[in-house]
Amino acid sequence: MDKIRVGILGSTGSVGQRYVNMLRDHPWFEVAALSASRDSVGKTYKEAAKWFLDRDMPVECAEMKVIPADQKAFKAEKVELVFSALPSEVAKTAEAEMAEAGFTVVADTGAHRMDPDVPILIPEVNSEHLLALKEQRSRRKGIIVTLSNCTALGLAISLKPVQKGFGLRRVLVSTMQAVSGAGYFGVPSMAIVDNLIPYIKNEEEKVAQEILKILGEYKNGFKFAKIKVGASCQRVGVLDGHTEAVFLETEKPATPEEVKACMRAFEGEPQRLKLPSAPIPPIIVREEIDRPQPRLDRMAGSPERAKGMATVVGRVRSESALDNGIKYVMLSHNTIRGAAGNAILIAELLKAKGII
Repeated sequence: MDKIRVGILGSTGSVGQRYVNMLRDHPWFEVAALSASRDSVGKTYKEAAKWFLDRDMPVECAEMKVIPADQKAFKAEKVELVFSALPSEVAKTAEAEMAEAGFTVVADTGAHRMDPDVPILIPEVNSEHLLALKEQRSRRKGIIVTLSNCTALGLAISLKPVQKGFGLRRVLVSTMQAVSGAGYFGVPSMAIVDNLIPYIKNEEEKVAQEILKILGEYKNGFKFAKIKVGASCQRVGVLDGHTEAVFLETEKPATPEEVKACMRAFEGEPQRLKLPSAPIPPIIVREEIDRPQPRLDRMAGSPERAKGMATVVGRVRSESALDNGIKYVMLSHNTIRGAAGNAILIAELLKAKGII
């Protein structure tokens, strides 16, 4: 089988490196183009990227020349699928130009998340939102599909089976977010060591807004879910893995055991289609009183290609301060499941459905 040729926008950054690493030996995709800032163009990838992952840079990418982030350069390399990990200030224009030129763009950025015909896709949660692509194709040659904010992504996965089984009235979440979520140069060590930063710019607003779109419906346009969502977001001294304390009000009463059972039974389209990067199961529920923990649980996921793709839930219990109250702790790997891994899973779903 001929593999689909992939280009990566923003390939030298922290998320870009995750794409490069996770696409090695992929059964369906091969990296054909790596782009980065103007200063990196013309250099080999190993010269341009300060590699920080604990697995060596893929040999097949190390000697590739970094090319400009424009559609002519990508067409010259016969790219069909574009993953975008661009900085937000340039993503909106660059991603739109790629889609106008006919590329399928899967974007890790927030530039197009709230566009009226662009789905924020989590394949297990809302694959039916791909219906929006028909509207996109009426106005451009290609398509854009976006990921959610990494904080919202794991939360939405944990919420979906509860929403389906019992309904949701209210979601309150307090997050403890890893420093890698701010990028390799994002948080100075002197700011985070022996410290906690109780503010992440625009994060709380993004979580509240995106959850409503993700858990809503698509019927001739997006219908946002009618759920009250509140978030408080903190940066903590953890390298990878966002931990979130979640409080719910369900529409129908549910016991902790019933909530755990519906999470354990949850299966999405990627699992049914046996997509290569789909974690089986998508949600792992732990019974220990002190789990999940980032160091122990962030790489959860099976099979091997799905390491770091599972959402881990623990400490599920009732909350008497809320009507039909349930609370739990959730952990998701922010740069694997919350970024490159979810994008690759989206691309696998697009291929399985014949969209690319």
